Amino acid sequence: MSGRTHARVCPERTCVGCRERAAKSELLRIVVVEGECVPDPRGTLPGRGAYVHPAPACLALAVRRRAFPRAFRGRAPLDTTALSQFVEQATP
Repeated sequence: MSGRTHARVCPERTCVGCRERAAKSELLRIVVVEGECVPDPRGTLPGRGAYVHPAPACLALAVRRRAFPRAFRGRAPLDTTALSQFVEQATP
């Protein structure tokens, strides 16, 4: 043994709303399904994912900055109603 501690490294992602880095487990993964942003809390849906803090403030900031079309490399605006409903229900 070399004497080094073997701490597990936690993957980090960047929130598209506030642009802060956080642990992947603290963020909500979002994917696009038929032109609509859909929450993916288990992280199992196929396709490109974007991450946002599950807080209404970060979600509103991402929508205002038009971060979702940029993250998914699209040009058309995406529907975020299902996403906002999910975040509102998840927030205590």
